[in-house]
Amino acid sequence: MADRTTRRRSVATVCLSGTLEDKLAAAAGAGFDGVEVFEPDLVASPWAPAELAARCADLGLGIDLYQPFRDLDSTDPATAARNLRRARAKFDVMADLGVDTVLVCSAVAPDAVRDDDELTAQLSAAADLAAERGMRIAYEALAWGSHVSTWDHSWRVVQAADHPALGLCLDSFHVLSRGGDPAGFAAVPGEKLFFLQLADAPRLDMDVLQWSRHHRLFPGQGAFDLPAFLGHVLAAGYPGPLSLEVFNDVFRQSDPARTAVDAMRSLLALEAALPVDPLVLPPAPALHGYAFTELAVDGTSGPALADVLGRLGFAHTGQHRSKPVQLWEQGAARVLLNAGAPRTAEGGAAVAAVAVESADPTAAAARAEALLAPVLPRSRGAAEAELSAVAAPDGTQVFLARTGPDGWPADFLPTGGTAAGAGLTGTDHVALTQPYDSYDEAGLFYRSVLGLADGGGSEVAAPFGLVRSRGVTTPDRAVRLVLSASVLRRGDWSPAVPDPQHVAFATDDLVATARALRAAGAPLLAVPANYHDDLAARVDLDPQLLADLREHGLLHDTDAGGSFLHLYTEVLAGRVFFEVVQRLSGYDGYGAVNTPVRMAAHRRARQATGAGTPSTRSR
Repeated sequence: MADRTTRRRSVATVCLSGTLEDKLAAAAGAGFDGVEVFEPDLVASPWAPAELAARCADLGLGIDLYQPFRDLDSTDPATAARNLRRARAKFDVMADLGVDTVLVCSAVAPDAVRDDDELTAQLSAAADLAAERGMRIAYEALAWGSHVSTWDHSWRVVQAADHPALGLCLDSFHVLSRGGDPAGFAAVPGEKLFFLQLADAPRLDMDVLQWSRHHRLFPGQGAFDLPAFLGHVLAAGYPGPLSLEVFNDVFRQSDPARTAVDAMRSLLALEAALPVDPLVLPPAPALHGYAFTELAVDGTSGPALADVLGRLGFAHTGQHRSKPVQLWEQGAARVLLNAGAPRTAEGGAAVAAVAVESADPTAAAARAEALLAPVLPRSRGAAEAELSAVAAPDGTQVFLARTGPDGWPADFLPTGGTAAGAGLTGTDHVALTQPYDSYDEAGLFYRSVLGLADGGGSEVAAPFGLVRSRGVTTPDRAVRLVLSASVLRRGDWSPAVPDPQHVAFATDDLVATARALRAAGAPLLAVPANYHDDLAARVDLDPQLLADLREHGLLHDTDAGGSFLHLYTEVLAGRVFFEVVQRLSGYDGYGAVNTPVRMAAHRRARQATGAGTPSTRSR
């Protein structure tokens, strides 16, 4: 089995934002062994090539590839000769950089060579020049190349040239976006595989060039089967670095240090998922549910949320020994109100932390560290439980906990509080809005660090713009998280809920629970009669159930497994609200079809109370 030191890891500077100085510092800080130098980054840099090489060496980085050399071949003899002169100049630059491999892309110019024999001859001439300098050409088939657009075509050309200084660059995007079969790599001798570039992407039905230039992702963030792809490359005998080349509009605007860590985490997770000789990481211990959800509150939001929790049937059962934290419980659902937790600049309440029941919190923390997740220091008093916590990309703390006599509940002194309850049995899921720039990062974080699986995604045309959501979950659905982001937000008119967060509780009988909540005066969200009229027309429901849905403002959805009933509270203390759900016959979703109705209802309720305030990221 391999450990993390046996494979070289590289990242293209084009993946990262900033100047070349910023990019190199970020790559080194994330632990990469080398970089691909993207030529425009060098052109814009004040460093001479030799100085760049020295700076990389000081940072512990090698230069693994110089790229890209475009449109080498031409049907015009004068242009072809000029391209060879251009190649000589690039080899001089590479000599100063100390790099021996250049990426040559298949041509896209109008004068690109169509005839394979002529193409082979021109590539061989360039390879002769490279060989004179002890260098190599890695030939890559661009998925939109004029005449060479598939990896197997590029291999036929390289094979026909039979030149020791000419080999292949395999790029997962270019291969998989064209439906290429990586099993065919077995026919390529390992010594002819000069370089490997890795990128993931969502499945999109669009022009492949635009898909490539704007929507690539790091491994594990898209829809490609990269473990299988990489497994075939390694099985063919590829000896070089595993390098990331990702063109993405968000990554090119984000903090390069953070993006580089996300990139390295994606590569480690990919290696750990290899079918043969995987990277050995600490295993992800089983998760058994939610221990608690913690809300950060202040002097105004704290009492307001305490009142609502009481009306939802929760009891204030404990007070922390040394901190201003209340424990509220109903069934297995637990909510902490923490008046000492840091809050956002907007104030009010916020979901500050989620705690998951881990079979081995120590091992879970070790896995998080191995995947570069920030393990958070925590202050604790004498005789208080030690809780491991890591920081999610949006700043939410994720506790790895055990609930038992010697676990975290022992930190709370009993208050003697009791409540009648409203039939809530536990926490079904927690929904967190992500900053748009960290949406893909967050999904990878929870899947790799906690070992959660992709629970499916959706896009909803909501009243205030397109909303993208994705669930991550344990196989048995004991832990469910919903991550969402507004795809685009522009202008000053943002009248909805800033960065909404909510906790969804489970019940076995939502109609009975709704009756109890209404009797207790819980601030339930009003649903318009038009919704239920439309529901009656679309779905063949039992008349009594439909009457109950109308009476209590309940929402309904179905999927292949079963059906789903849910209700919401109004928005509380700025952006937090609660949901109560009942899953019937194996329903596995989150009622996304009802999101526009919920958002519009929240907007009306906030208008009625004067609580709707502008925000640059709102729903």
